[in-house]
Parts: sequence; C-alpha cells; structure tokens
Amino acid sequence: MDTTIVITIFSLVVLLFSVIIHELAHGYVAYSLGDPTAKYAGRLTLNPLKHLDPFGSVILPLLLFIAGSPFLFGWAKPVPVNPYNFSDKKYGEIKVSIAGPASNLAIAIVFGLILKFIPDSIILANQGIQIALTYIVAINIWLAIFNLIPIPPLDGSWILFSFFPASWQNAKNFLRQYGIVILVLLILFGGFAWSSITGSIFHLITGRLLTL
Repeated sequence: MDTTIVITIFSLVVLLFSVIIHELAHGYVAYSLGDPTAKYAGRLTLNPLKHLDPFGSVILPLLLFIAGSPFLFGWAKPVPVNPYNFSDKKYGEIKVSIAGPASNLAIAIVFGLILKFIPDSIILANQGIQIALTYIVAINIWLAIFNLIPIPPLDGSWILFSFFPASWQNAKNFLRQYGIVILVLLILFGGFAWSSITGSIFHLITGRLLTL
C-alpha cells in the first residue's frame, strides 16, 4: 500500500480516537462533579459510533489532509452536560471545559516522552515508529491548542466566559454569533502561528524538531 495512504488512514484514526478521548474527558469530569447526563446518554464509552460527527470527525479532517494542510482539525459530537447538576457551581464549568484539552495534552506528553527516550538505534531501524509517534503527538498538540482558543463553540470560550462580568453579555453574544467565521479565518490565515506554537511545544516535549 502507498505510504501516503497509510499515513492518511493512520492520522485519521489517531484524530478520531483523540477527539473521542477529548469528549470522554469532558463527560467523566462532569460525572465526577455529580452530573450523570453523559452517562445516561451512553456517551461514556470508547465506541466511535456513539461519538462520530459526520462532518467534524470524517469529512473535514479528510478534506484538510487532501488539501495538503499541515494541520488536522476535527471534533466529535459534544458530550451533553448539565451544569446545574455540578457539585462545584463556581468552577465546575471551567473544570469540565479544560478537561478535554488537558486530555489531549496528556496524550501528547506520554507519547512525546516515549519518542524522546526511545533509542536512536530503534528509530533508525524502523522509521515507521518515529512517524507514528510524531503524528500522535502533533495531532494531540493541535487539538489541545485549537480547543483552548477562546472563541465559541470551543472549550476556551467557556473558560473565558466564566470570567466575563454580566455587563459583558453583548461581547458574549458577538463571539457566539461570529465565532465560526473567526475560527475559519484563523485556520486559513494562521498557518505560521500554528506551526510556530505547535513546533515549540513538540520540541519542548520530545527534544526533537517537528517534521511532517
């Protein structure tokens, strides 16, 4: 099988399970705070069929890869939560929101450290190991950074809005109304910034340069 096809399939699988783990993290933290909504909806599972969003999980990542984008973005169906059930009313929403990006960063760190400390002799003997680990780390760094952008509907917006005073309701409404447009512009024109930030974090974790 052609190497490019193998890498494409592998990257999409990594992205799929990374966004699933991202949503599971939201659901489990919400559950730990007393909200069983995600559990009752059958979403506390690794079964991809329970989480797939046709556009965000499959079509968009595939289009980005075909277009030669250096970044793969995507999402799963958001896990339903009910903040009114949280035992921590003050910080519950922040904890649930940050759980998703934190899970992706944790994945990046674990596999990044494996890449950092794996003997060079193994890497030289099997370049596939380095390629696989590099994609796992890079994709999860991208997801963590992307979801922390404080623009709706991303997780970062919930964190940001938690600190907004009531008088800033118009600012919230503006971001909610035009958030998707702003995100599209960031994806299209923020390539250098994405590369710089991702490469820096990748090097910090692995001690290696990010080359894809």
